[in-house]
Amino acid sequence: MKKQHLPVLSFFLLIGIVILFMANTSITEKIAASTTTLTTPLTNEIGDEPFDKMMAVLTHKRCVNCHPSGDRPRQGEDSHIHNFEVQRGIDNHGVAALRCESCHQHENNDFSGVPGAPEWSLAPIEMAWEGLSRVEIVQSMLNPANNGGRNLEQIVEHLTEHELVLWAWEPGIDAAGNPREKPPVSKEEYIKAVKEWAESGAIIPEE
Repeated sequence: MKKQHLPVLSFFLLIGIVILFMANTSITEKIAASTTTLTTPLTNEIGDEPFDKMMAVLTHKRCVNCHPSGDRPRQGEDSHIHNFEVQRGIDNHGVAALRCESCHQHENNDFSGVPGAPEWSLAPIEMAWEGLSRVEIVQSMLNPANNGGRNLEQIVEHLTEHELVLWAWEPGIDAAGNPREKPPVSKEEYIKAVKEWAESGAIIPEE
């Protein structure tokens, strides 16, 4: 009797294997399709106007991380709150024992992954950009009450010559050895855009 049942059992076993294979194939295809959708890069077009190119840089994490809306700097590609409970301090350089210069030197440290540039610090709270629109950022940037009394010429000089600003294109690597993301516009193109925008009257679009 057992021998007579073997062909029947083999048949049902074969059917089960076929069904399982088809199910796994379907699942695999769905996973592949899902992965393709998730990893397809999003289009982030930058306008041709100088203002658009300038703001593509100023709204990038390399800038906004140091222009937070509160007293805690942000860091990393995900802009998380700075480690070690780092605080702004009265001079924007941190508090005792946690001063910016305690870790951030004049250049990147590729051994520790700590970024560095001259005058490393938080932007004054008056120049908080986090959460603001492009228009609001520029309005604040042009306001002498917020920008330290700078006129347009001084603003352009700061944006195009200050070593801490230009560090954004030389951000080094993180503690894991991964290169930090650079702004989506080249340094040369950004500097040109800032100057063209200023020379054209520093016009702020409506949105």
